[in-house]
Amino acid sequence: MSATSTRVSEAHFAYLAQRTRGDDDFLRELKAAAKQAGIPEIQIAPEQASFMAILLRLCGAREVIEVGTLAGYSAITMARALPPQGRVRTIEFAPAHADFAEAWIARSDVAGRVEVLRGAGADVLPGIEDDSADAAFLDADKRNYPLYLEHSLRILRPGGLVLVDNAFAFGQLLDPTPSDGEVGAVRAFNDHMARQSGVDAVIVPIGDGLWVGVLND
Repeated sequence: MSATSTRVSEAHFAYLAQRTRGDDDFLRELKAAAKQAGIPEIQIAPEQASFMAILLRLCGAREVIEVGTLAGYSAITMARALPPQGRVRTIEFAPAHADFAEAWIARSDVAGRVEVLRGAGADVLPGIEDDSADAAFLDADKRNYPLYLEHSLRILRPGGLVLVDNAFAFGQLLDPTPSDGEVGAVRAFNDHMARQSGVDAVIVPIGDGLWVGVLND
């Protein structure tokens, strides 16, 4: 037993990934097709997808809201963790990404459990009713994370699960001279998330850092 935390290194990440169930043939094909279509290769890692699926199963999620569909990888992996009557409503701003995701979702084993909502998160989220979801996953433009969180806290039921990606700011969180323009927005959001009195949350060092929070009852 140790009183201190183990510092997670690249070797630890690799060790974890090697011992986590990876993508199946369908998801590998989806990623290859997305790359060929010019969609950025920024989907969550397979080990993060597995972790999120476990969390969704543990909380008995049936309704999930996602902000940021991209190619549909995370929506499909989350939908697979839901019961047959479950649903992922995923919001995508870019028409080309929404078209691609819809086509691959239609080919998937969860075609009836994923609905792509087209438009900006700031425009779509206000139309989603209060207390209508069990979990929310935010993985879109970082500057709007505080707004997306505000809506998520309204949309989620008490005890609901909130997941927010890229807490480590693309690996540049602690870089004094980051090259990515959204690093500052991630840092500000991390501080904002830590101050939320209605959510018990922690950053889990998986993928690019994942906020995992539970709404207080």
